[in-house]
Amino acid sequence: MKVLVPEPQISEDKETLSFVIDCDGGSVTCVVPRRCLEVFFWLPPGADDARTVKVFEDGFFRIEAVARRKLRARPTNAVRLTEKDFSVR
Repeated sequence: MKVLVPEPQISEDKETLSFVIDCDGGSVTCVVPRRCLEVFFWLPPGADDARTVKVFEDGFFRIEAVARRKLRARPTNAVRLTEKDFSVR
């Protein structure tokens, strides 16, 4: 079964990647700092946009799970993920 991964948008300064998920009947914008992709998803520093998107797609299920967990704790229409959100507890 193929699951659709939302189309990510890379910020102009290349420091963040954002995407939209459906949650509780609405849309939520999620932002992932590039640093999280480098630390937790093995994105090489200085990687181009194509590689950044590929790493995001490969790690999407984990990224989405972290975003949804954060949204359950604090419902909002935008969520910014941090390194702390991905750290093993």
